[in-house]
Amino acid sequence: GVDRTESQHGKWTLSSSDEEDAEPNPGVSAPGRMDGVSDSDATVIDDEEFDSSTVGRSKAAAETMERLLPPARALTGNPVKSQRPSPSAKRPTPPSELGWGVSSSDEEPETKGGGGGIKQEVRVKEEKVREGGVKEESPGPTAKRRRLEEWDRRISPEVAGNSETGMAGGTLDKWDLLGKAQNFSFYLTRVSGISAKNNACALHIKDILSPLFGTITASAQFNYCIDIPWLMEQYPEEFRTKPLLIVHGEQRLAKAHLHEEAHPYPNVRLCQAKLEIAYGTHHTKMMLLLYEEGFRVVIHTSNLIHDDWHQKTQGIWLSPLYPRLPAGSPETAGESATKFKRDLIDYLASYRSTGLNEWIGHIKQHDLSLTRVHLIGSTPGRHQGNEKQKWGHLKLRKVLSNCSSSVANQESWPLIGQFSSIGSLGGDETKWLCSEFKESLATLGPDQRQFVSLKPAPLHLVYPTVENVRTSLEGYPGGGSLPYAIDTAQKQPWLPTFMHRWSAEVTGRSRALPHIKTYMRASPDFGELAWFLVTSANLSKAAWGTLEKNGIQLMIRSYELGVLYLPEAFGMESGRFLVRRGPSLDCKASVMPFPVPYDLPPQRYGNRDRPWIWNIPYLHAPDTHGNVWAPS
Repeated sequence: GVDRTESQHGKWTLSSSDEEDAEPNPGVSAPGRMDGVSDSDATVIDDEEFDSSTVGRSKAAAETMERLLPPARALTGNPVKSQRPSPSAKRPTPPSELGWGVSSSDEEPETKGGGGGIKQEVRVKEEKVREGGVKEESPGPTAKRRRLEEWDRRISPEVAGNSETGMAGGTLDKWDLLGKAQNFSFYLTRVSGISAKNNACALHIKDILSPLFGTITASAQFNYCIDIPWLMEQYPEEFRTKPLLIVHGEQRLAKAHLHEEAHPYPNVRLCQAKLEIAYGTHHTKMMLLLYEEGFRVVIHTSNLIHDDWHQKTQGIWLSPLYPRLPAGSPETAGESATKFKRDLIDYLASYRSTGLNEWIGHIKQHDLSLTRVHLIGSTPGRHQGNEKQKWGHLKLRKVLSNCSSSVANQESWPLIGQFSSIGSLGGDETKWLCSEFKESLATLGPDQRQFVSLKPAPLHLVYPTVENVRTSLEGYPGGGSLPYAIDTAQKQPWLPTFMHRWSAEVTGRSRALPHIKTYMRASPDFGELAWFLVTSANLSKAAWGTLEKNGIQLMIRSYELGVLYLPEAFGMESGRFLVRRGPSLDCKASVMPFPVPYDLPPQRYGNRDRPWIWNIPYLHAPDTHGNVWAPS
C-alpha cells in the first residue's frame, strides 16, 4: 500500500507505492493510510469552505505525518537537526574523506512557503529572445498569438540554424537549442549542479509556465505529490490569480492537509480522483494550459514539489500551441493522425467528474491535429470488451500492432524498461513480467508470430544501484524517491538478473537520480529505436494492469499517463529512430536523432551491485554529503 508522509524531501512512500498485492495485517492498523479505497462515491470538486475544525484536522494530519517518518540516526549519538527527521544521518568525516559535498552554481536560497517540499525559490535566469524581449505592456490576443507563432517558427528545426553556439563568444543559445529538441518535443528538466551545456535543452517548471509559452487564462494540474504554495510560486506573478484546478488522489488526513494549503488561494479548486480499487494511486502528471492564444498539453514525470525539479532526471513532453477551432466546427475537427484528441477526452472522461467537463470542452474547441505522439493512459477499473484495449499495457500493444512496422530479426531487438519504483511482480518472471507485459512490449506490427519465437527478445531493466544513489547529487536522501521496499524485493529474488545500472553520461545526468520512466525497443547494436515511450508508469501491475478471468478483463489500480513516439509519425521512412550517440546535438544531421536520456547499451549489474531498496540501512560508506542511511 502507500503510506505517505512528509519530510524535508517532500512526500515519502513508507511502503512501495506499487505494492498492489500486499495484504494488510488484520490485527494491525495501517497508521496514516491515505489512499486505499476511495471514501467518496463520486469524483468531487473539493471547493467547500474551510472551517476551524477542518484546519484543526489538517494540523493533526501534519503531526501524524511527523510521527510516521522514521527518525534519523546519527553515528555521533546526537539527533540530526531538522524540522522533519530524515533517515539520512551525518557520519563523522575523517580528514581523508573531506570533499564529499556537492557544490553548485545554482544554489537556491530558502524562501517562505508551506507544504510538502523544501521551500526554496528556484532561481530561473531570464532568457532574452534575440529578436527583442517581451514588452511590459500586454499586447492584444492577436498580437500575442502572432508572437507565439513566430517563437514556434524560430525554434523549429528547419530555421533554428546550423550552429550550436548561436550567441556571441560561443555561448549556448538556449532558445536555438530548444529548437533542436522541439523536433520531438521531448525535454529533460533542469538539474542544479551540472554543467550549463547539459542544461541547455532542459526546462524548469517556471519555463513551462512562462509568458513566452502563452498568456495563461486558466490551468489544470494533475499530479501525485503536490505542494500548493511552492506550485503557486512557479507561476509568473501575473498568472497566480488565474483559475487553477488541481486533480489529486489524496484522501482523509492528506486531503485535509491539501485543503489547508489551498485555502489562501481563492482561485484554486481541488478535484479528488476516484480510487475505488485498493492500493491505487493518482500517479498521472499532466498540465493543461489554456491561453489567450490557444491551448497546450504537458505530460511529464515530476511531482509538484521542489525536489522533483531540482536534481533529478525527469522527462517532459510539450505539445504544440494548439489554435482554437473556428466557431461551429464539428466535434470531430482538429483530430490528429494518432487520435490524440479522442484519447485525451476519453482519459478525462474516465474520471467521471463534472469538474473536468469544462476542460473536455476546451479540448473540443481546439485543433490538436499537429500532435504526432500517441497517448498511453491507465485508469482504475476492471476493463472488459472494447474498454480493455483502451488502457494500460493492452493499449500499448494495440498501438504497436496497428501503427508500427515490423523489422527483420526483431526477436533480437531488445526491450528496455527504465523506472523509479517496482511493484510485486510474482514468484517468477512468467507470472506477469515475461508473459503478458512482455508480450505487449514485444509487439511490433500486426504479425505476432515473433513473440512465440524460440528466442524471445532480450529484456533489459534499468534501475539505480545502491552505488548510484550513494554517489548521486542528492546522496542517500534521493533514494526516498525510489521506493522499492525490502518486503517486495524478497518475494522476487529473480528480478536482479534483468537489471542494469543507471548511467546518463550522454545527458550529463549520471548523478541525477532518475524519476523519469521510459520504455523502448532498440536495435541489436542500440543505434536505432523502433519506438520510445515516456510515462508516469513504473514497473508494476498496478500501473500497467494485469489480466484476470482468463484474459477477459484487465484490472488496473492507478491513473497513469504517457506518450508513445513512433518513427512513422515523424516522417522516418526507415521506420526507425536514430539514437543520439554524443552529449551534443548534431545540428548538421539531415535526420535528427532521438534524444534518449541515458546511455545505451545499458550496463548489466556487476557481481557487487545491488538494486536500491529504500527501507533498509546503508552504513558502509558515506554519500556525497557525508551521510549514511539509517531508517529505523
